[in-house]
Amino acid sequence: MLTNQQIDTIHRLRFVEKWTVRKIARHLHIGRRTLVKYLIKPAQVRSPRTRTSKLDPFKPAIQEWLQQDASVTAAVIFQRLREEGFAGGCTIVKDHLQAIRTETKVRRAFVRMEPPAGERFESDWGHFGALLYDGAPRKLYAFCLVECHSRKMYLEFTHSQTFETFVRCHIHAFQAMGGVARELWFDNLATVVAEHDGNLVRFNPRFLGFAREYGFVPRACHVAAAWEKGKVERAIGYVRQNFWPLRNLIDLPDINSQAHQWLQQVANQRRHRETGQIPDERFRPECLRPLPAITPDYRDCAEALVHKDLRLSFDGNRYCVAPRYVGRRLTVRADSSSVTIYDQHQEVVRYPRSWRRGQTFGAERFEKELFAQMAAAERSAAQHRVVMWLGPASEEYLRRLANTDRSLSRQVRELLTLIRDYGPDPVAAALAKAHAAGAFGADYVANILRQQQSRRDVQPPLELKDPALNQLATDPLSLAAYDAFILRSRKESCELTTSETGSTQPHDHEPESGPDSD
Repeated sequence: MLTNQQIDTIHRLRFVEKWTVRKIARHLHIGRRTLVKYLIKPAQVRSPRTRTSKLDPFKPAIQEWLQQDASVTAAVIFQRLREEGFAGGCTIVKDHLQAIRTETKVRRAFVRMEPPAGERFESDWGHFGALLYDGAPRKLYAFCLVECHSRKMYLEFTHSQTFETFVRCHIHAFQAMGGVARELWFDNLATVVAEHDGNLVRFNPRFLGFAREYGFVPRACHVAAAWEKGKVERAIGYVRQNFWPLRNLIDLPDINSQAHQWLQQVANQRRHRETGQIPDERFRPECLRPLPAITPDYRDCAEALVHKDLRLSFDGNRYCVAPRYVGRRLTVRADSSSVTIYDQHQEVVRYPRSWRRGQTFGAERFEKELFAQMAAAERSAAQHRVVMWLGPASEEYLRRLANTDRSLSRQVRELLTLIRDYGPDPVAAALAKAHAAGAFGADYVANILRQQQSRRDVQPPLELKDPALNQLATDPLSLAAYDAFILRSRKESCELTTSETGSTQPHDHEPESGPDSD
């Protein structure tokens, strides 16, 4: 077969230079029949050669298996062919299946939809690897929502795809947009679609409740028909190409802060290729439906048992509560910024959300409270036992005793010891006497008890021999004069002792007397 350059030379010599066929054949050393053939038909087609394949005898069987199940894989067909005696490899089977499916594949056409303002939102998830917290990875997802008329975007990164997280992202997007579109289009997510059979869709009941609260109509795309929400699909691709490269990310708040800045400065300020307008300028918030007056609570919710060490577990971390909740189940509600613990509807404590694992929060605060309560409980139990044995009148005595500078816990222990030694009734009587005398202390009560226990019997009056003397009555004498006399004597004795002591000290101007003095 001649080359294109040889064919061009033949045509030039024959039709331009007017050479004869014989002369051209001699010049180019080509046969005249070949020259005539290329002069008549310059473009010659190589006749195809039929080649046999080891797979040819088994192609009818492959066709039958594909009719039974069109999605059967090449590996399964190769296993069946080996059982039928096929001696070839798996590659030839894969190539044959690809050729058959390419010929039978039907390319579907669709009409581009341009909804009016406020008519349609589209939302979807995107996977963006993971973030590391102290070496531990947390999967990273991007929630994206697009207002289809203006192409305005909302972007938020999360570490989960739970129903609560999915709904919270929608609420944040609605608040950023300033309203809700009439329709929201979704892929066949498990959080949205419970069952999809052809054109029949059964939505998740919890998601239908969310749709009723915000007044939008949910729409689910057909299975494997991502082009039905192509605007959000392209938006996620745009995030991968424009936002994600060359980013230094620290944690979830950091990446969401960067995403918010990127939306305001880049994504919603660019001139869109399809609309030819800037999304923020094309966006018409007045066409959206208003938001409900009260934002529903869609935080992550879980019940957790409070253990003896004051800790409960949630999302890989431990959170401490007050000692009175030990052994009870409390409700934990969390979003991307905080973790709040409730006892039924009453808030117990709130902590900032941490995406690290193995952390403990609030231990120092509540363990200190536990230590204080343990000491107070011990004191209150001892006081309760004192009141139980001695009666209600002892409460006032203990209250007055607490106002003194004495240790209340020690005084209570000593009173309990007196109760054990003397019995409750004698101690109660002695305590009443001490209270009446204004003597507050276990030592006063103990002194009264000792006096009562060692009291002498009353002696009879002395009988004199003269009966007249027995009838004499003496006036009562006051001992105050004797007390004053004794105190004055003691004072004079102290002054005398001081003067004598001072006279023995030598004066500075007098020489000390010694054995050598005259």
